[in-house]
Amino acid sequence: MTKAYWIAHVTVDDPATYDAYRRANAEPFARFGARFLVRGGPQQVVEGQARPRSMVIEFPSLQAATDCYHSAEYQAAKALRDPVSAADVMIVEGWDG
Repeated sequence: MTKAYWIAHVTVDDPATYDAYRRANAEPFARFGARFLVRGGPQQVVEGQARPRSMVIEFPSLQAATDCYHSAEYQAAKALRDPVSAADVMIVEGWDG
């Protein structure tokens, strides 16, 4: 089965409130088998533009990645994030080449 990934670039305006989002997303991420590969570490933009915080989250399948995003639990967590950040989030199917 081909894995899938959330790739997210985020600008956080209120770190304390954003922490509530991080705590709230732990349950849906665990339920759908998510694993962080990149989680907001230092980054160097060498081409183009990016937001200050980047994440790559691995899921066991495209279905799991999509279901997690649309789950009621994740949408409740996202509601905490939305007022205090701006994000670009995409779901990408991996390549088994």
